[in-house]
Amino acid sequence: MLRKGGKMSAIRPKIDLGDREHIEIGLYRKQPIKRIAAILKRHTSSITNEILKYRIFVKGSYVAGNDCKYARGCTKRHICGDKACPFRCFECIRDCHQYCNDYQCSKCKKYEKPPYVCNGCDNRRYCTDDRYFYDGNVAEKKSREIRASSRQGIHLTDEELKTVNEVVCSGIKKGQPLSHIMATHEKEIPVTERTIYTYIGNSVLDIRNIDMRRRASYKRRRKKKGESSVLTQKFRQGRSYQDFLELMKTVPEYKVFEMDTVKGKQGLGKVMLTMLFRKNSVMLIFIMPDCKAESVKERFDYLEQGLGQECFKRLFQIGLTDNGSEFKRVDDLENSCLTEGNIRTSLYYCDPMQSGQKGRLEKNHEFIRYVIPKGTSLNPYTQDDMTLLMNHINSTKRPGLENKSPYDLISEDDGDMHRLMKLLDLKPIPADEVNLTKNLLRK
Repeated sequence: MLRKGGKMSAIRPKIDLGDREHIEIGLYRKQPIKRIAAILKRHTSSITNEILKYRIFVKGSYVAGNDCKYARGCTKRHICGDKACPFRCFECIRDCHQYCNDYQCSKCKKYEKPPYVCNGCDNRRYCTDDRYFYDGNVAEKKSREIRASSRQGIHLTDEELKTVNEVVCSGIKKGQPLSHIMATHEKEIPVTERTIYTYIGNSVLDIRNIDMRRRASYKRRRKKKGESSVLTQKFRQGRSYQDFLELMKTVPEYKVFEMDTVKGKQGLGKVMLTMLFRKNSVMLIFIMPDCKAESVKERFDYLEQGLGQECFKRLFQIGLTDNGSEFKRVDDLENSCLTEGNIRTSLYYCDPMQSGQKGRLEKNHEFIRYVIPKGTSLNPYTQDDMTLLMNHINSTKRPGLENKSPYDLISEDDGDMHRLMKLLDLKPIPADEVNLTKNLLRK
């Protein structure tokens, strides 16, 4: 935990019996909650929450259970309109308070304000109103019971568990990430994502750990020989990652798109060109016949011609990519194919072996590999397949997007994005129909 200034502060353990006894003593001594918190070196809200959570309610004693100031000696009858009722109004099972204009509550409401209990009240021994007390030993016992019960069994009814099992299993079999399932069926799944993983691990649900996506581990990459030679090449001059960071001090991030290629089996044959908009995480995928600079330029030209020069410049204003040979003809990519001498985009390059500098796109490639595993040839696939794949990936809800999908983040007044979607035939997929398995593009 970091304080202001960067200094480390010790993480305080949970409130224990000793702390609770100090709280009880402090309340009897009429010490303010802020003072008690200072003595225990805790935040004031922690002590307040502790008192409110574990205080003991003592029901008051009222005439016939009626807390009206005038209940004793009241002779009113039939104020509710029921002439057959044999009771006086103050002792009737009906609530006379909602009918009587003379009702005045006699309850003491001091416990609604700090310190929220009656421990330090001088009149606590003789008071007959509703009261709250804090007892350290009782609070400790309740705390232990809560911790013990939270670790036992399954806290779902048979019907709730059946619903959770059906929803989760159906989504997992379609290749949907658990986070997407949780976001889509938030109201139907009354437990956390962590709990679902526990249920799966304990064989409570019909799916097993083997049905889940493998958790990838990334090894630290070694620096390759000759890496420094890339830094001095002409295409990178004025377009390095440091230049990009300097630009970002004055340009908003939403104007940036990340770009990369995804290769098939042994890097031969067809290749995917991927782009991701940082403003909404929408990813574009184009199938190319090879991994040459000319093929990348053709996709840029297609987008500019289809969108129009101005729309293209607004959508693809600043690009961040790696140092692959397919991106080295920077002048061809940056210059417009419609108007000679007009700049349509500005490209910048990550540092060698630092793919994490465009980490959003790299992370999104994981969704591609769910459907097309690494080492699979891309030759059988067409652009229509890529469009279908794009739609399913961009319709996947994610925790990092506040449980929304990239398509959900496209506003209605974003004319440029809607024009792009129309050009590429991009359409949202219903959440329950999202499929991120090999079956989506079975070849």
